[in-house]
Amino acid sequence: MEYIYSAMVLYSAGKDITEDALKAVLTAAGVDADAAKIKALVASLEGVDIKEAIASAAFAAPAAAAAPAAGAAAAPAAAAAAEEPEEEAVSEEEAAAGLSALFG
Repeated sequence: MEYIYSAMVLYSAGKDITEDALKAVLTAAGVDADAAKIKALVASLEGVDIKEAIASAAFAAPAAAAAPAAGAAAAPAAAAAAEEPEEEAVSEEEAAAGLSALFG
Protein backbone atom coordinates (compact mmCIF):
# COMPACT_ATOMS: atom_id res chain seq x y z
CA MET A 1 0.00 0.00 0.00
CA GLU A 2 2.89 2.36 0.62
CA TYR A 3 3.58 2.42 -3.12
CA ILE A 4 0.05 3.60 -3.88
CA TYR A 5 0.21 6.09 -1.02
CA SER A 6 3.45 7.47 -2.44
CA ALA A 7 1.81 7.95 -5.82
CA MET A 8 -1.12 9.71 -4.14
CA VAL A 9 1.25 12.03 -2.24
CA LEU A 10 2.94 12.96 -5.52
CA TYR A 11 -0.44 13.48 -7.21
CA SER A 12 -1.69 15.64 -4.33
CA ALA A 13 1.47 17.74 -4.52
CA GLY A 14 0.97 18.26 -8.26
CA LYS A 15 4.15 16.36 -9.12
CA ASP A 16 4.70 13.86 -11.93
CA ILE A 17 4.49 10.23 -10.84
CA THR A 18 7.83 8.88 -12.03
CA GLU A 19 10.04 6.03 -10.87
CA ASP A 20 12.57 8.44 -9.38
CA ALA A 21 9.89 10.47 -7.59
CA LEU A 22 8.23 7.36 -6.13
CA LYS A 23 11.59 6.02 -4.97
CA ALA A 24 12.38 9.36 -3.31
CA VAL A 25 9.07 9.42 -1.42
CA LEU A 26 9.40 5.79 -0.33
CA THR A 27 13.01 6.28 0.78
CA ALA A 28 12.06 9.41 2.72
CA ALA A 29 9.39 7.35 4.49
CA GLY A 30 11.95 4.70 5.43
CA VAL A 31 10.66 2.06 3.04
CA ASP A 32 13.11 -0.21 1.21
CA ALA A 33 11.85 0.54 -2.32
CA ASP A 34 11.49 -2.39 -4.73
CA ALA A 35 12.36 -1.22 -8.25
CA ALA A 36 10.10 -3.83 -9.89
CA LYS A 37 7.06 -2.69 -7.89
CA ILE A 38 7.79 0.94 -8.64
CA LYS A 39 8.14 0.21 -12.35
CA ALA A 40 4.89 -1.79 -12.37
CA LEU A 41 3.02 1.00 -10.57
CA VAL A 42 4.28 3.71 -12.93
CA ALA A 43 3.38 1.55 -15.94
CA SER A 44 -0.10 0.82 -14.61
CA LEU A 45 -0.78 4.51 -13.92
CA GLU A 46 0.34 5.59 -17.37
CA GLY A 47 -2.56 7.30 -19.12
CA VAL A 48 -4.83 7.11 -16.07
CA ASP A 49 -6.81 10.16 -15.01
CA ILE A 50 -6.27 9.87 -11.25
CA LYS A 51 -8.82 12.58 -10.45
CA GLU A 52 -11.48 10.62 -12.34
CA ALA A 53 -10.42 7.34 -10.71
CA ILE A 54 -10.72 8.88 -7.24
CA ALA A 55 -14.13 10.32 -8.06
CA SER A 56 -15.45 7.01 -9.35
CA ALA A 57 -14.00 5.13 -6.36
CA ALA A 58 -15.54 7.61 -3.93
CA PHE A 59 -18.89 7.19 -5.68
CA ALA A 60 -18.73 3.37 -5.58
CA ALA A 61 -17.57 3.11 -1.95
CA PRO A 62 -20.90 4.01 -0.27
CA ALA A 63 -22.75 1.47 -2.43
CA ALA A 64 -20.20 -1.20 -1.59
CA ALA A 65 -20.52 -0.46 2.12
CA ALA A 66 -24.31 -0.76 1.98
CA ALA A 67 -24.28 -4.22 0.38
CA PRO A 68 -22.66 -6.06 3.33
CA ALA A 69 -25.05 -4.36 5.76
CA ALA A 70 -28.05 -5.69 3.83
CA GLY A 71 -26.74 -9.24 3.90
CA ALA A 72 -25.59 -9.17 7.53
CA ALA A 73 -28.62 -11.12 8.76
CA ALA A 74 -27.92 -14.04 6.44
CA ALA A 75 -24.17 -14.01 7.08
CA PRO A 76 -24.07 -16.17 10.27
CA ALA A 77 -25.95 -19.05 8.63
CA ALA A 78 -23.87 -18.84 5.48
CA ALA A 79 -20.62 -18.65 7.44
CA ALA A 80 -21.43 -21.83 9.32
CA ALA A 81 -22.08 -23.72 6.09
CA ALA A 82 -19.13 -22.43 4.06
CA GLU A 83 -15.49 -23.42 4.35
CA GLU A 84 -12.73 -20.93 3.65
CA PRO A 85 -11.03 -21.56 0.30
CA GLU A 86 -7.23 -21.70 0.22
CA GLU A 87 -5.52 -18.55 -1.02
CA GLU A 88 -3.81 -18.84 -4.38
CA ALA A 89 -0.31 -17.49 -4.85
CA VAL A 90 -0.29 -14.42 -7.11
CA SER A 91 2.74 -13.56 -9.19
CA GLU A 92 4.12 -10.03 -9.20
CA GLU A 93 3.00 -9.58 -12.83
CA GLU A 94 -0.57 -10.64 -12.01
CA ALA A 95 -0.60 -8.24 -9.06
CA ALA A 96 0.55 -5.39 -11.30
CA ALA A 97 -2.16 -6.26 -13.83
CA GLY A 98 -4.77 -6.17 -11.07
CA LEU A 99 -3.45 -2.82 -9.93
CA SER A 100 -4.05 -1.31 -13.34
CA ALA A 101 -7.71 -2.32 -13.04
CA LEU A 102 -8.00 -0.10 -9.98
CA PHE A 103 -6.94 2.97 -11.90
CA GLY A 104 -8.58 2.41 -15.26
